[in-house]
This record gives sequence, C-alpha cells and structure tokens, in this order.
Amino acid sequence: MKTIIKDSSSSEPMHILLVGNNPIELSSVLKNLQAVQGFKIVTEIAFDLKSTVERLIRFNPNFAIIDDNLGKTELRETIQTLSSNKKTKDIPIMVLKNSNYKEAFGGSNVLDYLLKQNLSPEAIYNTLKNSLRFRRTQLYLYQVYQKRKEFLLKLSH
Repeated sequence: MKTIIKDSSSSEPMHILLVGNNPIELSSVLKNLQAVQGFKIVTEIAFDLKSTVERLIRFNPNFAIIDDNLGKTELRETIQTLSSNKKTKDIPIMVLKNSNYKEAFGGSNVLDYLLKQNLSPEAIYNTLKNSLRFRRTQLYLYQVYQKRKEFLLKLSH
C-alpha cells in the first residue's frame, strides 16, 4: 500500500516503512500520517519480519515506524534487521508504544518513542523532524570523528 501526500514545501518525499501486526491500529497511524503537513510521504506497510525484509527489496525507506504490539522477540528482530541492513542502517526508527510501563527496546537504534494515545499528525510531524535532525547530527559527528581520529590519537599520546 502506498500513500503519497503532496506538499510543495519540500521536494523529496519521506519514504516511511510502517511495521505492525494490527491492521486497525496501522490504519489509524496511516490516517495520521496522511494528515501530516510539511512532508511528502510515501508509505509501505509490513506486518511481520518476513514482510519487512520483502519490502526492503524494492522500497528504500528513510524512516521506520514500528508498533510494539509485534511482541518482544519480533520487535527486537525487526529493529536488528533494519539496523543491520545496508539500505536502512542509518535511518531513524520510531516505536509506537501502548504504555510507558513497558520496557523500551532497541537501544541507540531507536531514536524516539511515541505513545499511541498521543498519536496525532502534529506529534508525528515533530517526531519525524526531530528524529531526522538527530540522525543527521549523529552521522555528521561520526564522519567528523572518522576523519579526525588519527589527530585525536596523536593528541592523547
């Protein structure tokens, strides 16, 4: 399923991979994504780890939203797959949570969590914007570090 939101403020669309096992909740997320202003959005939906891998063959997402209803094991495996895949290792991952009382997954691979009860187009927009900015900063700092690593090592000796 693909959804395109036209907005003239940005030329490149956001390619969002939406992963979850509950079609009703995913349709709610999709409805909120369709109402986001400020981004052109193209979505692909996957219902499990297998369909996530299948989507990655033909879809190049630059953001992933994963519903925590997948269960601990499948959620962890999906995050690991996205984090280790050549196409998706640098994309921001957001997990939709039912409650703050469940443990958080993903470590540094998950950049943001959003409670489903707070799901709105504005919350999604802010999460997209902040996560993308944070990921770009992380990648920039990593690149700068790699370039200057030898210099830093010389300073420490």
